[in-house]
Amino acid sequence: MSRQNRIETALTEKFGPERLIVINESHLHAGHQEAFDGTGETHFRIRIVAPAFTGMSRIQRHRAVNELLKDELDGGLHAMAVEASAPGEATRW
Repeated sequence: MSRQNRIETALTEKFGPERLIVINESHLHAGHQEAFDGTGETHFRIRIVAPAFTGMSRIQRHRAVNELLKDELDGGLHAMAVEASAPGEATRW
């Protein structure tokens, strides 16, 4: 199973999102480090709308996602951009 699939599965099981988009943005970071050519699954953008985030601050939402995906972060996931919202909140996507 790919890292992207594992992330999608974990987020779905934990938060039961109404909307979820996981975007592999690794290619956008090619050249940031001399040996990195942008291939693989190292940088992701997570866009999620879930009732579980109702009443949580932005930082609490980020911490919840980071805690859930700790094994991925420890296992080679370099960066995540997290856009987490509760239902009814405005999103830019």
